[in-house]
Amino acid sequence: MIQSMTGFGKYVVQLPTKKITVEIKSLNSKSIDLNARMPSAYREKELEIRKRIANSLQRGKVDFNLYIEITGDDTSAQVNESVVRQYMDQLKSIADGTDIQLMEMALRLPDAMRTDREDIDEQEYGAILEALNGALEEINKFRTEEGNVLEKDFQERIQVLKNLLEQVLAMDPERQGTIRERLERAVQDLKVEVDANRFEQELIYYLEKYDITEEKVRLANHLDYFEKTLKSKDSNGKKLGFISQEIGREINTIGSKANYAPMQQLVVQMKDELEKIKEQMLNVL
Repeated sequence: MIQSMTGFGKYVVQLPTKKITVEIKSLNSKSIDLNARMPSAYREKELEIRKRIANSLQRGKVDFNLYIEITGDDTSAQVNESVVRQYMDQLKSIADGTDIQLMEMALRLPDAMRTDREDIDEQEYGAILEALNGALEEINKFRTEEGNVLEKDFQERIQVLKNLLEQVLAMDPERQGTIRERLERAVQDLKVEVDANRFEQELIYYLEKYDITEEKVRLANHLDYFEKTLKSKDSNGKKLGFISQEIGREINTIGSKANYAPMQQLVVQMKDELEKIKEQMLNVL
């Protein structure tokens, strides 16, 4: 079962005087890349929160947002009067407007409000962790659902590759016969006498050079291994990526040895399907 690295989770906890909201969004990334936004009063808990997120999500470009909204009468936020007046004086020099209009603009600017720092009590931090766990549960559920869609797409494309490989297997005897005829015709066109035994030895050498038996067997094994890994308990996008590289290596070798246009056309189709798999693989955890 695979998971996508793309997801979104949101969870809200309502306290008597505060509303706590946690939002987590993730996109694909080679490793965990976490950007945390939270009120400065809660920064002392940032390291623990980061660890919890990293342990749960493992990989991805993650945006974490913690919002604290005062819903009761109690608030420690106050207008930073001196800062607001300075903003208003500066605004007057560059914009026309009434004092009310200038104040409205000034209050939207940084540091217009100040909050007296208070220690986070255990109940409040417990509520933050509850919201964090809820948001992580939601985003992992989202990731699993997205992973199911990716898994279905991968299975369909791997089946296409297997069907194309079967066509390659069916075509191979005809290809070898065509190569043999081409070499014999080339010798006849030289209009010179050649040693039959020596010619047969050289012919076998060139046919062995174009032989793709090993590549066909390895490619079939890689495709089976991809499906097996896809159905494993844990999501492992990196492992699937390595298997995809091996699949590509065998397809390329078959293409370089084919020396037969109809088979090379099948190889092009295989490369196209594999490229689509690799593009989607970037989103797998």
